Amino acid sequence: MDSRAGRPPPEKGVGLRVSAGQKRRELVAAAVAGLAALLLSAGATSAATDLRAGVAWPRGAAVVSYASENALRAALGREPAVVLRRIPALGIAVLRPPGSPDRFAQRLARLPGITSVEREVARAPYAEPALAPSVLPGGAYQWQYAAVKANLVPEPIQRAAAALTIAVIDTGADLSAPDLAAKAPTAWNIRTRTGDVADGNGHGTFVASLAAGSVTNSEGMAGTGGDVRLMIVQAGAADGSFTDVQEAAAIVWAVDNGAKIVNLSLGGRDTSVAERRAIDYAVGRGVLLVAAVGNEAGDGNPVEYPAALLQPPGSNGVGGRGLAVAASTITGQRASFSNSGSHVSLAAPGENVFGAVSAAAPADRFPRVALPGSSAGLYGFASGTSFAAPQVAGAAALVWAANPSLSAEQVASILEQTASGRGAWNPELGFGVLDVAAAVARAQSDAAPARTLVQLTGIREGRRVTLSWVGTGAASYRLAVTENGVPRVLVPSTTTTSASYSLASGSTYAFTVVALDAVGGETGASRPWAVSRPWAVSLVQAPATVTVAASKPYGPTPSTIDVRATLRSRDPSVTIAGRSLVLESFDGAAWVRASRATTDPRGGARWRFTLAAGSYRVRVRFAGADDLRAAISRPLALAVRRS
Repeated sequence: MDSRAGRPPPEKGVGLRVSAGQKRRELVAAAVAGLAALLLSAGATSAATDLRAGVAWPRGAAVVSYASENALRAALGREPAVVLRRIPALGIAVLRPPGSPDRFAQRLARLPGITSVEREVARAPYAEPALAPSVLPGGAYQWQYAAVKANLVPEPIQRAAAALTIAVIDTGADLSAPDLAAKAPTAWNIRTRTGDVADGNGHGTFVASLAAGSVTNSEGMAGTGGDVRLMIVQAGAADGSFTDVQEAAAIVWAVDNGAKIVNLSLGGRDTSVAERRAIDYAVGRGVLLVAAVGNEAGDGNPVEYPAALLQPPGSNGVGGRGLAVAASTITGQRASFSNSGSHVSLAAPGENVFGAVSAAAPADRFPRVALPGSSAGLYGFASGTSFAAPQVAGAAALVWAANPSLSAEQVASILEQTASGRGAWNPELGFGVLDVAAAVARAQSDAAPARTLVQLTGIREGRRVTLSWVGTGAASYRLAVTENGVPRVLVPSTTTTSASYSLASGSTYAFTVVALDAVGGETGASRPWAVSRPWAVSLVQAPATVTVAASKPYGPTPSTIDVRATLRSRDPSVTIAGRSLVLESFDGAAWVRASRATTDPRGGARWRFTLAAGSYRVRVRFAGADDLRAAISRPLALAVRRS
């Protein structure tokens, strides 16, 4: 044990092969030189680059984000490549170099105006058609329509929805299906850049019918969106596969062509610059995005994207930029396959739901069911969060039809607050199962959330939280908290609109504010919109790990080495983005801080060294936070040969 308090024992095999008297001086000099190189590279324009060794580049191509068209042209002049796709609105291009994508990515990342170089990220639909039953569940073919109370929406609201458009970004659609043909959809294929959106997979047809299937054609089934207009944007292939770039291009096309609501029944475990920019593009233009949370409850229940970009992990229903939808059963419980967690907004029926089937879809994926009284079209049952999300998208159209003055955020809030939880959130179903009729009634009410919702926000500094809230029409407010699952009232009645409280380490909190009338009663006790959405905070530390890897040295001596560290947590509700990681070098006697970097959304941080010939040892340290434990990577040896 080393006698120096708090200092790990010295490690062997670190320094250069020099005399004992010279060794210490050269090690320190090397560490200082490395630090200077890091600081210099941080100040220069250097793109975030995906440097994972041994990982294939799909299609041999790189996804590049750029600051300007001139920057892209200049980069292609220096590093020629085939341009497979460009999304100018997002500053994204997919480039296929003539040689090694790894070397191309490293060279391109060093050019001015190039902001990131990444691999394409796979996307897949969230469907489990194998769960389709052979017998009728629940006594009615389209049982889910009544389960979400879409049958109780007034007819004038159903007709008024024709002023809005839902875009379904998916595998295309069978436009001859009666319930879709009646809508005369706008159609575009991102892959072929044509209007041919033939659906050989079947997933997109089923999704589109649930969102916007005709309610007036006296045939087949009905979507939840009433007379809402339908837009089909095909991004997926016949096997259901597509990429984040194709998804992003589809979102931009839908927004640019008038979609007010975009349904995304798709996803994967990673996100990307292209996907994040597309979400920003849609949200910035007042579009409501609805995404499925995924069907991997039995496979680790991972956080999946783009849903986690709409309702951030760790948010517990607070805030968000859209709606992340889980699947429920005919009894209103979470479907066994549906993902759950802190990023779920609400749920809708997704187990054994009834919809339209594409004539080109394989019968083993979407088994056909004879529908009595139907003279045309094909129908069947299927399961998945893919089929829960479009019901919420259709409901959003009806809410907007009932109150066109609402913002996308307000529409989302109404759908959440009127779901079966009536304002209470949980990780299984979010705010509960969709209730379309209640949402429409809320939007029609004179007391719409835009005017009466109590909005609660908070700022945490260490173990203290400062809360503030705003509302109208209230004589006073009641402040309550649920601490470690136990509810209690903090302030029975107050006219102030802020408060500050100390927090205990290892505890979780959810604060709420209730608007009170002049005699101390809840303002409309039966109307949950007089209660704020919970503002949650947790001081329970989740376990964390840090790994570190490096590229091979490249260039003449002194050579360049790229180092990448990754911070991970086994708790999917913990956000790993924006964390501070410190890179340390070993000087022969102690670990010395060299540089700091902030993690990206995947928990990655990058450094670039310029080092003289010699041997080095580095590691990466995470100091810990209230919600995440401290962690240190294993030491990594670096060797630079003289050239």
